[in-house]
Amino acid sequence: MNRLRTRLIAVFLLATLVPLGLTLWTSLSLLERSLQLAPLTQMDALSQSLEKTGRELYQQARESLRRDAVEGRVRPVELSPADAQAFRERGLDEEFVLAGANGDRLDYYVLGKRNVMLYSRQLNVPLGELTRQIGDARQTVETSDVRDFRRGFRGALLSIAASLWLAALAALVFLAARITRPIRQLTQGLERVASGDLATRVPGSSPHSQGSGEIAAAMRAFNHMASQLQQAQERLIQVTRVASWQALARKMAHEVKNSLTPIRLTMEEIVSRQGAADGPFLEQAAQIVADEVNTLEKRVRAFSEFSAEPPVLPAEIDVNALVEERVSFLKNAHPDVIYQMNLAPDRPKAVADPDLIKGVLTNLLENAAEAARPGGVVMARTSRAGEQLNIEVHDSGPGLNLQAQSSLFEPTISFKKGGMGLGLSIARRSALLCGGDIQTLHGELGGAAFRVILAAAHIHRANGV
Repeated sequence: MNRLRTRLIAVFLLATLVPLGLTLWTSLSLLERSLQLAPLTQMDALSQSLEKTGRELYQQARESLRRDAVEGRVRPVELSPADAQAFRERGLDEEFVLAGANGDRLDYYVLGKRNVMLYSRQLNVPLGELTRQIGDARQTVETSDVRDFRRGFRGALLSIAASLWLAALAALVFLAARITRPIRQLTQGLERVASGDLATRVPGSSPHSQGSGEIAAAMRAFNHMASQLQQAQERLIQVTRVASWQALARKMAHEVKNSLTPIRLTMEEIVSRQGAADGPFLEQAAQIVADEVNTLEKRVRAFSEFSAEPPVLPAEIDVNALVEERVSFLKNAHPDVIYQMNLAPDRPKAVADPDLIKGVLTNLLENAAEAARPGGVVMARTSRAGEQLNIEVHDSGPGLNLQAQSSLFEPTISFKKGGMGLGLSIARRSALLCGGDIQTLHGELGGAAFRVILAAAHIHRANGV
């Protein structure tokens, strides 16, 4: 956070050094224009310094004498009964008095249980004479004819200094608010994400709105993190759902297989023992049962494929070549469908399992061709967006309604005649196993549209994968 630290230091310097410099410049200018008042001003300053020095000396002498009296380092003198009575009538417990010639001795009177004790110490400084001289100097300054001018200069200096510092304070508050506002927004966003709201985004964190500072980078990183967490949560939900259906599929496949084997064996036995009279009937019945068994076997294979966890063998794949291969392969099966390809010119590469991605593209292109029907259009597109690589499939079919979009990837839910509802679920599972995903889009040809998201190859090489 070097830039942020530099910015805060600059704010501090601007808020302190600039007003201080202006204040000093104003003070020096006023003092230079009042040179004729310098002797009185110096006398006033000297008298104040002497007064402060004498006061501090007096306080130190008092504290030292009191401490020595308490610790017994000074021998006391007991006052006469008359003096003690007069001290008691004043209602004091202790008292310090300057005594001696010109106040060069400090007397400390302490009221005891029975009498009044007097402690004394020579100061070696005539504080009384010093006090008188300071008073004369102050009186001279205060009675001067130029006293009003000095007060005017002082008032002007204080007013200017106060105005400058108030302006600096206002600027500092404004700049601090601008700096802390995005930090406060970022903190609030982190609190909402921590509470489970992964749809939270920090406003105003686009690259064009906040520049390239550390705070803007942190806000963009937060939004990217929240988006990744939200996608990861959605993928986890999908994987969990798929796992539950996989368990059901394995159970169903096992139970159905147990029934298929004896049915097939029984029918083969019936056909082998058929007589001349009932031969046509038995042959027709055997054919019907065989067809049903084949249908059940097809469903069992579909569920078995769905429940199986294929090994993932990631490798670098040329997505343009893969799309061209799948489209060329499906053209023969749908000769009346018009295929369009809008492929990225730089031939980007992704890291994924080629066999799994081939199955994903085959499923999406086959569904698009069936939805488009003869005379319709299917478009395949590849593009790159930062760290990810996209493969899109659009068709000119009737499209998907809101209900279909919300449950499109749910197993056993199909929206086409004769479908088993496992194709898109298997396709999305394959994309997730490759570290990507499948999303629905707004179709550009009026029908349905899907986007396969994969990781770009150079990202994995940079990470050592």
